[in-house]
Amino acid sequence: MLHRITHLAMAGALVAAVLAAAPAAASDEGRKAGGVVEESARTTGHAIRDGFFTFGRSVRSFFTGGPEAAKETWHENAERTKEDARSGAARVRGEANR
Repeated sequence: MLHRITHLAMAGALVAAVLAAAPAAASDEGRKAGGVVEESARTTGHAIRDGFFTFGRSVRSFFTGGPEAAKETWHENAERTKEDARSGAARVRGEANR
C-alpha cells in the first residue's frame, strides 16, 4: 500500500508541476487543455486522499474488529475510490470534449 501511495504522491506532484507550467492561452485549445489539466489534478488529488483514508480506516477496523473487518473495510473503500476515479475520468473527458 505504501508503494501505491508513494506512486500516487509522485503522480500528483507531476500533475501539479504540469498545471503550474501550463500556458494561459486565450485560445479554445488553451482553455480546453487547462480544463483537462485542472480536472486531472483534482482527480489525482482525490485518489491520493482516498488512498490515505482507505489505509487509515482499514487500520482502525483491524484494531477494533480484527483482520476480517479490516479486509471488509479495505474492499468497501476501494469501491468508493473506483467510483471517485470513474467520475473524475468522466469530468476529464467532458473537459476534453467541450
